[in-house]
Amino acid sequence: MKMNLPNKLTVLRMCMVPIFVVIMMVSDALWATLTGLILFIAASLTDMLDGKIARKYGLVTDFGKFMDPLADKFMVIGAMFVILYRSLISYSDLLFANVFFWAFLLVIFRELAVTSIRLIVSGSKGIVVPANMLGKIKTCTQIACVICCIAEPMIYKLIERPTDFLPVSLATAALMLVFTIWSGLNYIISLWKYMDPQK
Repeated sequence: MKMNLPNKLTVLRMCMVPIFVVIMMVSDALWATLTGLILFIAASLTDMLDGKIARKYGLVTDFGKFMDPLADKFMVIGAMFVILYRSLISYSDLLFANVFFWAFLLVIFRELAVTSIRLIVSGSKGIVVPANMLGKIKTCTQIACVICCIAEPMIYKLIERPTDFLPVSLATAALMLVFTIWSGLNYIISLWKYMDPQK
C-alpha cells in the first residue's frame, strides 16, 4: 500500500516513541530531559499536522482513522511510563508519584478498553471509528500533562528549586484524568450498540 503524507507522519510518530523512551530512560541529565522533551513536542506536532493535512487535501483513509489514535496512545503511554519511572527514582514529591501512578493505570485501562471495542466493531461490523472531539481534547490534555511533567522538574533543577512539590504537573494530571475518564465512557456508551451480535 502506497502511503500518503498524513499516514507517513503517523508512522513517524510511532517510530519516535521508542527513541524518546530510550533517551529518557538512559539518563536524567539535562541533555536527556531536554532532548526527550523536544522529541515529544515534535511527535505531538505530527499528530496535529497529519489530521489537518488529511482533511484539507482529502487524504483521509481507514488506515489513518485507525492508526492515528493508536499512535497517540503509544506516544502518551510511553511518555507516562517514563515520567512515572523518573518520579519514583528522582523526584521527592510523593503526592505527585502517587497521583501519577493511579493516573497511569487509568489511562492504560481506558485506552485498552476503547481500543478493544473499536477493534471488535471494526472486525465484526466493518466500521472504522475515528477519534471524536472529546477524544481529541483528551489527547490534548494528556500531551499538556506530559510536557508539564517533563519540563517542570527540569526547570526547578535549573533554578535550584526543590522538586518536592510539582503544582503544575499535579493540576494538569488532574485535568487529564477528567477528560480521560469522560471520553472513555463516551466512547464505550456510543459504541456499545454495535456490540450486540444480533445487529
